[in-house]
Amino acid sequence: MKKEDNAFSVQSAEESPGFLLWQVTSLWQREIRKALEKYDLTHSQFVLLASVMWLTQQHEPVTQILLSAHSKIDPMTTSTVLRTLQTKGLLERREHATDTRAKTVALTAAGEKVTRQAIKVVEQFDKDFFEPLGAKTGEFNRKLRVLLGQ
Repeated sequence: MKKEDNAFSVQSAEESPGFLLWQVTSLWQREIRKALEKYDLTHSQFVLLASVMWLTQQHEPVTQILLSAHSKIDPMTTSTVLRTLQTKGLLERREHATDTRAKTVALTAAGEKVTRQAIKVVEQFDKDFFEPLGAKTGEFNRKLRVLLGQ
C-alpha cells in the first residue's frame, strides 16, 4: 500500500493504544460476565454492589451521587441499576440522616452475602487475568490512574 493511501497514522493495529485497550477491555468484560453469571449479576450490578460495600466500610453515607462518582457510572444508569438491585432484594434505599432530598443505599443481608461471594470470584479472576504482568501490575495500575486523571 502506498503511504498516501493509508488513512491511519500507525503501520500496524498493535501500535494503536486505543485499539489495544478496546481489545483487552472486551476480553476482560466477556470473562467477567461469565464469572458473574452464577450470581445472576451484570458487571454494572456487581460494581455498584461492591461500591456500596466499599463505601459503607469507609463509613460514608452511600448516596446515588456518591456511587456514580465512585464507580464512574453515569447517574441515570446508576439509578436504573440500583432500581433493578432493589427489585432483586439485594439493596434498599433509606432516608438520608441529614439531607431530606437524598436517599442512602444499603445492602440487604442477601445483597451482602452475594456481594461477598462475587468479590472473591472477581478478585481471583483479576489476579489470574493480570498475572502475566507480574511485578509490573502496580505500575500498570498507576498508569491507569493517570488516564483516569487521578
